[in-house]
Amino acid sequence: MKLAGLKSNENAHDESVWAVTWVPATESRPALLLTGSLDETVKLWKPDELVLQQTNTGHCLGVVAVAAHPSGIIAASASLDSFVRVFDVDTNATIATLEAPPSEVWQMQFDPKGSILAVAGGSSASIKLWDTATWKLIDTLTIPRPESSKPTDRAGNKKFVLSVAWSPDGRRLACGSIDGTISIFDVNRAKFLHHLEGHYMPVRSLAYSPVDPRVLFSASDDSHVHMYDAEGKGLIGAMSGHASWVLSVDVSPDGAAIATGSSDKTVRLWDLNMRAAVQTMTNHTDQVWGVAFRPPGGAGVRAGRLASVSDDKSISLYDYS
Repeated sequence: MKLAGLKSNENAHDESVWAVTWVPATESRPALLLTGSLDETVKLWKPDELVLQQTNTGHCLGVVAVAAHPSGIIAASASLDSFVRVFDVDTNATIATLEAPPSEVWQMQFDPKGSILAVAGGSSASIKLWDTATWKLIDTLTIPRPESSKPTDRAGNKKFVLSVAWSPDGRRLACGSIDGTISIFDVNRAKFLHHLEGHYMPVRSLAYSPVDPRVLFSASDDSHVHMYDAEGKGLIGAMSGHASWVLSVDVSPDGAAIATGSSDKTVRLWDLNMRAAVQTMTNHTDQVWGVAFRPPGGAGVRAGRLASVSDDKSISLYDYS
């Protein structure tokens, strides 16, 4: 397996690019790349030439997260202004604006069926679930406090929720906190199941394997990537290689590899059979906030594709084979 650099857009945004995801292909167009930046904009890019297709404004602070609905028709952007904007991908019409208290909107992801948007709730120590038919808040999954803590100690701050991921069957939600714990929820029963332990610093990114709904990957400031059995609570493997914080992780559609982005300015490709990094890409000049594999599907799409975004304001595209 390998990555081959395809194209970079050096000044894709006016400021740091913090968020990236792929909008799935529809019948009328291929998959698009969606990016969010400190410059308060969200941009849509054609996937092969990195040609800018559309710039969305409307946030008044930096954009910390973007998410695409599995249909490819709508997407969402979350900002430090505490608003989540849901919009039509092709027309940029605003579909809904979801408001949260300050510092309670971080990463977000649509469930595999597209019926729920899960938002990592930051200082609320919870995940908020929004119904995508009505855009009403339908549930709040709260991380339980450690039993030893008194209500007066500010234990809630340690559970500041940064990251969120759905299992591919839509039955489980994982969230990562600033203290390094990962919490697993049964979504149908709105029930906390257990913590996954092993990290001691913030877990900024989570991704489930698309081929095994039990396997969860986590990226942490402790410079490690962990592979968990999220149901059995076991740590399957810990992978090291980055020289600094690991800010983002994503799994290849074939489930054979993961890619990571780090504050050491590199993108790494890891072979999951070997549990080791097999390639390091050094094209970025500042920390890499996001990596995302293109989902399978769309007319004429054969090769795998990875995108990365960075504080250096650039987007890079790679072929994955």
